[in-house]
Amino acid sequence: MSKENQDFFQRVYEVVRRIPRGRVTSYGAIAAFLGSKGSARMVGWAMNAAGGALPPVPAHRVVNREGMLSGKYHFGTSNLMQELLENEGVRVEADHVKDFERLFWDPRKEI
Repeated sequence: MSKENQDFFQRVYEVVRRIPRGRVTSYGAIAAFLGSKGSARMVGWAMNAAGGALPPVPAHRVVNREGMLSGKYHFGTSNLMQELLENEGVRVEADHVKDFERLFWDPRKEI
């Protein structure tokens, strides 16, 4: 991985670590906050690589722009992302966060 990608991933991880328990954000919101509005896919790649990051990155709190658990297959089991969210009080039905608009954490407004 290039130094530029490593730096971007670390910046993504810093943002994701600030998402409060019981809240979610989107790949695009993180990208926009970092000044890379068109880089939502790159944020997704960062989430896929976050498993070994220290301190840990709560990647389960990052969903797509519609509240869908689009990254759930990168969590070891297909239910783990949902279970982690539900343990924080987030309701998930049919792979979508219920009350997504209310639970949405926008880093541009919160940081």
